[in-house]
Amino acid sequence: MIRMAIMNMLFLSFPTQKILFKRTQQIMSRLDSLFLAYLTVFLWLGNIDTLTSQSSLFTYQQYINEKGDSLNYRQLLSDYDTNSKYPLVIFLHGAGERGNDNEAQLKWGVKNFTSDNIMKIHPSIVLAPQCPKNMSWGNFSEDDMSLLPSPTKPMQLLIELVKKTINTMPVDVNRIYITGLSMGGIGTFDAISRYPDLFAAAVPVCGGGDVTKANIIAKIPIWVFHGVRDTTLSAKLSQNMINALIKEGAEPGFTLYPEVGHFSWIAAYSDPMMMEWLYRQHK
Repeated sequence: MIRMAIMNMLFLSFPTQKILFKRTQQIMSRLDSLFLAYLTVFLWLGNIDTLTSQSSLFTYQQYINEKGDSLNYRQLLSDYDTNSKYPLVIFLHGAGERGNDNEAQLKWGVKNFTSDNIMKIHPSIVLAPQCPKNMSWGNFSEDDMSLLPSPTKPMQLLIELVKKTINTMPVDVNRIYITGLSMGGIGTFDAISRYPDLFAAAVPVCGGGDVTKANIIAKIPIWVFHGVRDTTLSAKLSQNMINALIKEGAEPGFTLYPEVGHFSWIAAYSDPMMMEWLYRQHK
């Protein structure tokens, strides 16, 4: 009788254990899912805090000239002392960040200049202007990328702003750098073609320029970046500029990313070699 009772208890307990085990698995699975969800939200919020803190390093500014024309811009001052001169970095955003909120131009690329390492090793002044809607940095012919005679209004205001910054802040005039992505990459070529004596180096990212102006900019250290699969602005625009510069005796840097489309700026501005190269350049 005892043996039968034990057998019955075992017979009844095994299904119960199986049910409890399954339920435990289900509960643990749900807990794992909740943990991963909370972890994702935590990391996402942390990333937002990081991006927000980086953005807050840029002060809100507006340049207004004697005619009343204005240009919104953000300014970063990594360090300051009355006895030092600092390199000036000009960052030109792409077409998607045009507007008048004085915020969107910080979306891509320029925040890499706010890393603790960069600000510690290469303290500098960074200007990030915002191009108004329906305008552009560069003024090139849509047919053949030839440089048109007059700069755009935003480019004209930018150069006025640069000159004002030189006169009012501790800028090392031998270390003025310009870089930009997409529309800003085109604007970078526009700026150095019109004002070649102003800049110590240029980094155009997924842009393009006028190959007939290569002789004018051949003495400026230039490092060009592009994605080989870029369907927005063909990599041929950068390749053509590189070929023209080499023919003029220049030694430009050229990074053509394989398997990369238009967003080549993500890799370009996170490249420590590019940053080190840029800050080494002097007129």
